Amino acid sequence: MYARLAEALSFRMEIALIDSRRRNASFGREEDPVHSAMGELEAAHLRARGFDVAIDEPYQHYQFAGRADVIAWSLTACALLHIENRTRFPNLQESAGSYNAKRAYFAKILAERLGIRGGFRSETHVLVGLWSAEILHVVRLRKATFASLCPDPIDRFEAWWGGRSPADGRSSTFMLLDPFATGRERRYVDLDAAVATARPRMRGYTNAAARLGSGRV
Repeated sequence: MYARLAEALSFRMEIALIDSRRRNASFGREEDPVHSAMGELEAAHLRARGFDVAIDEPYQHYQFAGRADVIAWSLTACALLHIENRTRFPNLQESAGSYNAKRAYFAKILAERLGIRGGFRSETHVLVGLWSAEILHVVRLRKATFASLCPDPIDRFEAWWGGRSPADGRSSTFMLLDPFATGRERRYVDLDAAVATARPRMRGYTNAAARLGSGRV
């Protein structure tokens, strides 16, 4: 009956199976294990490179409020890396609005919080999608939107990943990330590769969550 109603109304049906003993528990982003795995990988890698790192850092600028998924910074270089992870894009415009608000306001707020006079000299903002067929489909369908949001090459992020914070400037980059990559497997690719040549590493969120649950990380 639900399937027939969804089809008649042109809705996409989503079913959540929840233990009835936990029916009063909240269901939010903290229950997204794949999102957490992406953040854990990024935070561990950046911390190992000597950067200060924070997860879910809050901010508020008048009506805009939220949390930055992963940030890394260098006080000596006055440099900031801001990463937003997405395991799915159920509402691309909403995701774009949230990302744009953080790009516009977060660096200034964090600089004031850290006591950096004059603000950050270098800002690197990165929108990261799970390297799945589900995300690839959205990226290829809306490539102009992603190119507008994230027009810059990946080199500034790669500098951070390699342990070097860019000296100055500001950039916005998109990439796909495979939190399960091992050995010589490429862990991430940029927007151009995602649109043109990248093959999905997993079908979708469900497969990634199942892989986490099986311990095959």
